[in-house]
Amino acid sequence: MKAKTALVVGMARSGIGSAKLLYKNGYRVIINDVKREIPNLAEALSDIEYDMKLGVDPMELLDGVDLMVLSPAIPIFKPFAIEAQNRGIEVIGEIELGYRYASKNANFVCISGTNGKTTSTTLTGEIFKASGRRTYVLGNIGIPITEYASEIKDGDTIVVEVAALQLESIKEFRANTAAMLNISEDHINRFGSMEKYVAAKERIFENQSKSDIAVLNYDDECVRNMAKLTKARIVWFSQKNEVDGAFIRDERIIWRDSGADTEIIHTSELLIPGRHNVENALCCTACAASNGVDFDTIRKVLREFKGVEHRIEFICEKDGIQYFNDSKATNPDSTIRAIEAMNRPTVLILGVGEYDKQSDFTPVFRAFGDKIIGVVASGINVPAILKAARRTGFRNIVIENRGLKEMVLAAKEMAHEGTNILLSPAAASWGMFRDFEERGEVFREIVRSL
Repeated sequence: MKAKTALVVGMARSGIGSAKLLYKNGYRVIINDVKREIPNLAEALSDIEYDMKLGVDPMELLDGVDLMVLSPAIPIFKPFAIEAQNRGIEVIGEIELGYRYASKNANFVCISGTNGKTTSTTLTGEIFKASGRRTYVLGNIGIPITEYASEIKDGDTIVVEVAALQLESIKEFRANTAAMLNISEDHINRFGSMEKYVAAKERIFENQSKSDIAVLNYDDECVRNMAKLTKARIVWFSQKNEVDGAFIRDERIIWRDSGADTEIIHTSELLIPGRHNVENALCCTACAASNGVDFDTIRKVLREFKGVEHRIEFICEKDGIQYFNDSKATNPDSTIRAIEAMNRPTVLILGVGEYDKQSDFTPVFRAFGDKIIGVVASGINVPAILKAARRTGFRNIVIENRGLKEMVLAAKEMAHEGTNILLSPAAASWGMFRDFEERGEVFREIVRSL
């Protein structure tokens, strides 16, 4: 029998994982990317055979293809993807592919939302690991499901960060537990409207059954309304209301199940700062407790968890100025949460990327209050940033397009002893950096070299 042919489009980490998994399962693999050269790609694929078609229009590669796997960065409504489907070629994304080759008796705990996904996924993963369950932490967090799909066995727990970009192409992918943190404006350039963005997010509930769990933020109206989309058992979390699930009472995290309340910890015991991290902790508590993790394990991990890199990450203090790396903030709402977490006057570094999500920065400036004393901005989003500054009457803003080091030096000129400098760009890093991790690492190096 002739081997089936798979075309993998987009050769970042998810594409590499997909190509390897497909080859090991008998496919002839064609790899494709808009780039003609990708450093270290040959080394990453050294243990498989493949046809390399970098820099070629995918439309020219469809003949004889049985399956197309898209990178999350590539919309499923691209003309070549639509043409592929018209020809009867199945088009899916990496998480769908990984799910198909993992054990269906594994427990997929999936976390989505606009902000807080990485922190919540990491924290939830730590709780499940501490409970003694064999646990993988995968997905949009940076490790594709395809990398470990072949190793995932019955009874394993797979904690997955799931983005809207991944959900738009699922078919069989099923979240045994689907958690939705919050919804705010993001990726409008990709989806075309807020409604389409939300619709993609909502697909996380699509294949759930009555035996599954949906963990929802009662405080977010958009998320609250998602309860009607799933057949699963609803478990709520809330900072404002006493709900069936996880909530706050007198600044204590409480778990309520069948009318019985159990105190977990006081919010002051959390090492991760800000009310948004209280929201994250509630979500993680609900995910873990509803899956039967014991309360002592949940308490221990909540008390010890120090957060994730690039999310309001304290770097150091020099000359009385504290530096924070929040490169993970790639949309305005995420930056607002970082601003709210600051406890000293702060100089904010915005933009730092050449990718336009068509975001409105006005809410960021409206959130300044007396916390933000100055702004340094760069990149393609500068016009939108300046427009927001004009709308809100904020004047202490410097545009510095020579590089991130020059931005840090400009921020240092605006700061003084007893203040903070916060990199929280409210924008994607693409065009200046490979990803938000690289942007954060460069910022960290610059600060430490001052």
